[in-house]
Formats: sequence, structure tokens, C-alpha cells
Amino acid sequence: MRTVSGPDHTIDLNEQIQCYEICANDFACNLIAVALERRICLIVVGLPEESGEFLWHHLQDLELGDRDGRFVSAITFSPDTSLNSTPNNVTFCAALGTDMKIFRTDVDQYNTFDTLKGHTDYVNDISWVCEGVFLASVSDDFTCRFWSTAAEAENVITFCLSSAGMSIKSHPDDNEKVLVAEKRGIIHLYNVRQNQTVLSVESPKFPLMSADWAQSNRLFVSALAGGDVITWDLNRPFVPADVKQIHEDGGRVVRFSAGSSEAILASIGRPGVTLKVFGAKSTVPLLVAGLKTYAGLAWHQRLPYISAASDRKLLFWKVQMK
Repeated sequence: MRTVSGPDHTIDLNEQIQCYEICANDFACNLIAVALERRICLIVVGLPEESGEFLWHHLQDLELGDRDGRFVSAITFSPDTSLNSTPNNVTFCAALGTDMKIFRTDVDQYNTFDTLKGHTDYVNDISWVCEGVFLASVSDDFTCRFWSTAAEAENVITFCLSSAGMSIKSHPDDNEKVLVAEKRGIIHLYNVRQNQTVLSVESPKFPLMSADWAQSNRLFVSALAGGDVITWDLNRPFVPADVKQIHEDGGRVVRFSAGSSEAILASIGRPGVTLKVFGAKSTVPLLVAGLKTYAGLAWHQRLPYISAASDRKLLFWKVQMK
């Protein structure tokens, strides 16, 4: 067991972070998009396992324009994002209130963006699905929407929910399936091509704030609801495989590790703003750390690092996995 209070590495951006995301693509896995007050900052990190020391440098700022008091609630990178191509190809979407903005840049001279409108309440999560053919979004307006971005961006499928949509995640292996989690505790496995729900599970607690696929086992799904992390085995979906209390006063987000062969989860919840990392089969945390504010949580795709945003800093911890 390793319990720490301070991060291994820190990036200080001198402005409060609203939201951020680390790219999960092989050719841009060190690329990070950070939403600040008026812009999204693209940065690249170098971790000690790659470069011998922790390094980072600023690539580009992309202006958010007139925000009307809205904040960025989610960011997702397109699966074709690459820093190894010529020219570079970086495409990502940011949820901004009821709208979404798709940014495309070569991190040099070419920058464009499209705005997607259609939701009538705040967008809580977004994800590229079907290998980037569609952008998916869930909102407080009780809908899950799929957007075609090939030529002219448009809402092509709307999937009605019974409560606010909190999480949407593309299936790790089957690109036609997505996970859609509702605030009242229902999680749907949805087939985009067939336009229908394949399977649904229900949490014994609510409100459900976040859900995620296990990258190491596509049949496992976990959700954070009422401070409990609830895990289902989709082979036996009617009863949760595991329920354990992680945060006494409720939680905000849960994420499975990306690169580990075993199921390691990270979550942020209360009291205070507390980050915890633990094995799916254990109640003893591998890591516990206090944060000043909540502005996101993300794993590195290849290396055992968990990151969190706290006030003006982006923090990284190396997790000692077995």
C-alpha cells in the first residue's frame, strides 16, 4: 500500500483550471487539453520513464470566444488525433454550457472550429464513438445525442433518457456500442448502428455522478453513486458484482486505469475534495490525496500515472501497481 499527500509532478498554469483531458491515442498520449477562463491550452508532457525527467511545454492556445458565463464541463479528443503526422492533426471537442465546440488544429497555422447546438440544458459528458464517425453527448435535458461531424455537423440520433445523462463512454473493443449513464442510477449499453438499447443495469444508490468501462475487461462497468463504487459483470448484470463505500459524503467521478492489466480505479469525492486510487477487489487505497478544487481526473494511456486538476495546478501521481 502507498498513501501519499503530495503529487510526484506538478504543472502550474497560473490560472484556475475548469476542466482538462489527456489524449488516449497512441500517437498523442502525452497531449493534454486544459480549459482555462478564456482559452483552451494545449500542452505536452514528458514523463521520467520516457525522457529521464518530468518535462512539459506549451504548444498552443485556442480561444473560447464569448462564453456568457458558461464553463467547460468536458473535453474529448478525436481518435485520429496525432502528433506524429505531417502536419500534426489535433481534433477535440469541448462542452460549453448547452453547446459543444469542435476544434481542429495542426498546432501551427491551421485552426478551425465548429459549434454544435441542440441541447437545451447543460452538457455533462461527451465522447467520440464508432471510431470517430460520431460525437456523442449527454445532458441535463434528459437526452443522449449523436452528431455526425463528417461534412456539416448535425444531430443525427437522439436517445431519450429518464433523467439527466451523466456519462457516455465508447466501448473499449466494440466501436458500435456505448455506455450511457443516467443520474437516477440507470446505465444503458446502447448500440449506435442498430439505434437500440442492448442491456441496462440499475444502481442500488443514486444520484449516479459518473461511470466507466474497465479497459482490462470489457465486461466490467463501474459507477460512482452516493459515494459508493458499484461494479457490474455484464455476464451477470442483474445484481452488482461489488459495492463498496469509497467517499462518505458522495463522489464526483470514477475512472478505470487505461494501461494496467488489472482493474485499478481512481475517484474523487467528499469530504473535502479527495482523490483515492484502489484496486477493484480491495477496500484499502493505493493512494489518497487532498485537492483544493475539482476540475477533472484522467489516467495516462501507457504509464501508471493518475492526474487531477486542483485550482491552478495539474498534478500527477505515479501509482504503484502490482
